[in-house]
Amino acid sequence: MPPRVLVVDDERLIRWSLEQTLEKGGYEVATAEHGAAALASVREEPPDLVLLDLKLPDVDGIQVLRQIKAQQPTVQVVIMTAYADVGTAVEAMRLGAYDYLPKPIDFDALAVSLRNALEASRLRRKVTLLREKLSPSHFDHVIGESRVMREVVALARKVSASGASTVLIQGESGTGKDILAKAVHYESARANEPFMDVTCTAMPETLLESELFGHERGAFTDAKTQKRGLLELADGGTVFLDEIGDMTHALQAKLLRVLEERRFRRVGGTRDISVDIRIVAASNRDLRAAAEQGTFRKDLYYRLQVVTITIPPLRERREDIPLLARHFLRHFSREFRKPVPDIVPDAERLLVEYDWPGNVRELRNVIERAMILIEGAGLGLGDLPPEIGSRAITLSSAPQFALPPGGLVLEAVEREFVRQALAQTHGNQTRAARLLGLTRDEFRYRVKKFDVGRPGSDGGP
Repeated sequence: MPPRVLVVDDERLIRWSLEQTLEKGGYEVATAEHGAAALASVREEPPDLVLLDLKLPDVDGIQVLRQIKAQQPTVQVVIMTAYADVGTAVEAMRLGAYDYLPKPIDFDALAVSLRNALEASRLRRKVTLLREKLSPSHFDHVIGESRVMREVVALARKVSASGASTVLIQGESGTGKDILAKAVHYESARANEPFMDVTCTAMPETLLESELFGHERGAFTDAKTQKRGLLELADGGTVFLDEIGDMTHALQAKLLRVLEERRFRRVGGTRDISVDIRIVAASNRDLRAAAEQGTFRKDLYYRLQVVTITIPPLRERREDIPLLARHFLRHFSREFRKPVPDIVPDAERLLVEYDWPGNVRELRNVIERAMILIEGAGLGLGDLPPEIGSRAITLSSAPQFALPPGGLVLEAVEREFVRQALAQTHGNQTRAARLLGLTRDEFRYRVKKFDVGRPGSDGGP
């Protein structure tokens, strides 16, 4: 796609002259005659580069430069002025301007400046990409050691390597579908291209259509300028459609064409636009059932579910709860500048036994709340919200185990629980110790005492 340049100047003739010259040079050009219009254009559709006059009728160009850099730090800005001043030039460069050109504009010098500015922007993106590649895998953000989560990550890794296949991620709200979608993109060959995401349930149909497909100038009442949609901006990259089950049938039909032909038209447009994109969709609804009931298009469902990844709710992978809780403890300890507390065994037991209707998102909020209120060195029952902490009374008021009429051997029960803890944690002694409310040394003592968890014993591998 051609680089997009925004020309900001209050003189109509200069805007026209620059627009004609730049379009002949292969640039896509937008114009603004004052600072407010320029900032609105940058917010609506960030350009690759801004040609900015310092003398504007409504606001000083330096202020516009400062706000552009605050909104879009990666946008390059080249300053134009008929009033050359060393102090102003220094201030502009300090605020992030790439170059400073005097008027009347020397078009040869302008062409060189634009070419160099865009090359600098490209190199900056390349450096960012290299840093990302040297960093740990994005799948490290998908926290979980349970068998089912290991299977989810293994499947997602295979999908990301394919680079082109459409992916459908299903799971309850709060399970982390967006995190998995980002990992699929950033671990693929498309990682250096855009990742565009939109929540389909968060806006009305007409606005969502414009957001996805873009619109031509005059397509509707408020369409004062042409706008490129997310599908167009994501060319070469990935579009993540969250909660796609809430998309209207009319938009579903248009999306189906994109998936089948990789072409679409802007709202009000007459020209097909071709794109190379991967679609990753997500839904907390059962789309197969929705398709059978007629609330979701069957043809779109079958086109989306080339590869389906289902993230289980937290209550179905309880062994991951302590791992996630400690991950969030470390995160919020850094954010709030507090030491990382340990989790008291009784509190950890309640976290594991709670059903978490809000899934990982709810657990994150609970840990954040606890880190705000905590005063001691350990996260205890009193640091948990009422809906979780009240379970301590219920659990302690009724016997958890019934003693058989004929009695039992206490050591045999203890040995069996040690064996089961090792089996549930696949031999991980640290996690097994947490399940039983023991320290690792106390647990290792019992493993040795009861001779479980070793090759040849009946306690596990």
